[in-house]
Parts: sequence; C-alpha cells; structure tokens
Amino acid sequence: MSFDLVVLAVEPSATAGDVRQMADRCTGMEHRDGELDQPIVAFYEELRGRFPDHPPYDSESPWMSAPLDVGIDHVSMNISYSPRGSEALDVVLDLAEQYGLVIYDPQGDEVTGLGGDYEVPVGPGD
Repeated sequence: MSFDLVVLAVEPSATAGDVRQMADRCTGMEHRDGELDQPIVAFYEELRGRFPDHPPYDSESPWMSAPLDVGIDHVSMNISYSPRGSEALDVVLDLAEQYGLVIYDPQGDEVTGLGGDYEVPVGPGD
C-alpha cells in the first residue's frame, strides 16, 4: 500500500483551489517550462540526499516509484505505508516548511502550508 504527495512552489496569494489545479497539471501530461524554482531544487536535493531515488536502491526505500516525478515547480512522490515511509513523510513536512513549499495530498484532497500554516491542512470545500 502507498499514498501520493505533491510538493509545490506556489505564489503567496495562492488559494487551495489554485494548488489543486496546479497539482492536477503537474501530475498530468502538461508540465510548465521555464526556470527551476530554487526552493523546489533545494527541497529535492535534501530529500534525495536522505532517501535516494536513483540506483543503487536501498532495500528500505520509502519510494514505491522511483525516480520521483520532478518539475520546475513540483516534486511528486508515491510513498510506502511503512516505518521508512513515515520517516520520509516527516522529512517531507519539515523540508516543505523550511523552504516555504505547499503540500497537496490527493487522497484526502488536503493542502498543507498555505499562508505558512503547516499545522492545519485545508480540506475539500475550504
């Protein structure tokens, strides 16, 4: 079993609806071209430093699919339900907050980090 998360670099004025639309675009076939978002680059570099997503693969890898899907403004990941997955989730949350990035959870349709609030996710209809 696994779950998906998308970490996104959004404008400070973004709404939960904006994040959902962006996540749909990022996980679909349409990807934006342009300059890399530096917080996304830093997030990804630190994350893969802790949990590599390229060979040689660790037998305890939290990733159900590797390499991670990375674009100029997002990182999408499929994380295993496991102790290692829980550890990776904690790191994702910490790094997203550190770099001011927003997290979208498509399973619960929740957005975390809007306006710098990493304590209370915004759910459907918010």
